[in-house]
Amino acid sequence: MIKDIQQEILRIKKEKGITILAHSYQAEEIQEIADYTGDSFRLSELAKTDPNDTVLMCGVHFMAETCKLLSPQKKVILAKEGCGCPMAEQLTPEELKRLKKENPDHTVVAYINTTAALKAECDVCVTSASAVEICKKIENDKILFIPDCNLGSFVAKSLPEKQLKLIQGGCPVHAAITEEEALEAKAKHPNALLLVHPECIPDVAKHADYVGSTSGIVKYAMNSEAKEFIIGTEISIAEHLQFVCPEKEFYPLSKRLICADMKRTTLMDVYKALNGGGLEIKLSDELIEKASVCIDRMLKMG
Repeated sequence: MIKDIQQEILRIKKEKGITILAHSYQAEEIQEIADYTGDSFRLSELAKTDPNDTVLMCGVHFMAETCKLLSPQKKVILAKEGCGCPMAEQLTPEELKRLKKENPDHTVVAYINTTAALKAECDVCVTSASAVEICKKIENDKILFIPDCNLGSFVAKSLPEKQLKLIQGGCPVHAAITEEEALEAKAKHPNALLLVHPECIPDVAKHADYVGSTSGIVKYAMNSEAKEFIIGTEISIAEHLQFVCPEKEFYPLSKRLICADMKRTTLMDVYKALNGGGLEIKLSDELIEKASVCIDRMLKMG
């Protein structure tokens, strides 16, 4: 049944000229029918250079928005309407404007995991992979970092010469993992390397053998000579790595590392989106122009 649906999806997307993007946290059966898989911003970059005029994002709303910002002339569809991101949506543009007034001497840095409306109020954008590099290049030593205080803490630790002002917030999935869970996982798998996402709290990250973005974790595990790994990010990454590296062992850091919004998209949602379903992303020209500024600066600096 799954294979039949996959074959039909492949037929329809080719017939209609639709490019399918699947974030790394999507299920294996969705990744198998995608044209591109990976981190959210990388997917948007790939969509920009892809020849098709219609893009289907299997992920969450802010990812589809970012895709639209990079390719405003294309039709961008979110496969499953209502798939949001608590971190991206926890701060409103009005709240950010207030923070900017309270900290007028700070450069505002936005994590890519933010809404287009928030990006429009920021100076420069960063990904989890580029955050340290870009913040280091910012001439101003005072930085207001939104919205993930854990990623911000990782940047601050890496750049002690900078003064980072953080707000309370972040990814509720990664932030929920405790130091006790990390230590228990290391004790249970003493020969395994611990790889964690910087959205995890500092008390977890300090026990890691590697801290990096989702794509960074995948590359590290694939290229390492080690045979066992504890994966401290969304649980699907351990599953995907097991397919790619069957000779190695991968253990999720916690069974609670599940992004409910990512898991809402099903193979049938993709099928329906190809046939008129899903949610088309529509942004005003003004918002696209304002929100694109911080992304353009990121590309120039990173």
